Amino acid sequence: MKSAITVSLVPQAAGGPFVFWDGLAAACETAAALGFDAIEIFPPNAVALDVAAIRELLAQHQLTVAAVGTGGGWVINKWTLTHADAAIRAQAREFIRGIIDVAAALGAPAILGSMQGRAEGGVTREQALGWLGEALDDLGEHAAQHGRVLLYEPLNRYETNLLNRLADTATWLHTLRTKNVRILADLFHMNIEEADLHAAIAEAGALIGHVHFADSNRRAIGLGHTDLRAVHAALDKIGYRGFLSAEILPLPDAPTAAQETMRSFQKLPR
Repeated sequence: MKSAITVSLVPQAAGGPFVFWDGLAAACETAAALGFDAIEIFPPNAVALDVAAIRELLAQHQLTVAAVGTGGGWVINKWTLTHADAAIRAQAREFIRGIIDVAAALGAPAILGSMQGRAEGGVTREQALGWLGEALDDLGEHAAQHGRVLLYEPLNRYETNLLNRLADTATWLHTLRTKNVRILADLFHMNIEEADLHAAIAEAGALIGHVHFADSNRRAIGLGHTDLRAVHAALDKIGYRGFLSAEILPLPDAPTAAQETMRSFQKLPR
């Protein structure tokens, strides 16, 4: 498994679970110095990412991009794939399509998290899941054209009322036409929703395509109650070889959060 750490380029997301906030150059320098394999980027939109410049930074620091988030579309514009307004759903889909394109140019998948939305107002859960499924069929196949998967993140009940558990998500994904969507297993959300992290990982199995490496309190792994060795053993058992990416609160500060994450990662069996 490989290590990654998050960097936000979205000022409007201040206070969110991202370690670095001072630009990609500074993030890459610190991540490389600490021994991380990759960065995970949270941009405001696709246009904000200069692919050539980022490639140069990555080469300079011997890093890769683990994934690129789409949440800026929600934070800045409040766009979701399940909004009651069809025009907003269309804008959300095109925003995500743009992120898929730029992520693929950086050799990475895109993440769909907060832009999935929720059933609310006059939108029923069945209707929301229908719209979400149509969007994932489209966007999953768009990612496939680039040779990349699309990562779908089940969120906890306080953030969405659509899909919260890995097993339910896996069952639902099997109903889609596209077979190019994978699950992003976020340990923070799982600590809220899953009775047994090990069992949840086993149930999702090969559908897990990315892991957010966060403790039960959304701080760095090692600063909460998560049994890291049990989680690692479960991931190893399903043959997971992807990234453990620290989407965490920068507490008590960003350098300490990054250092603690790397200390925990280095304790894992090789």
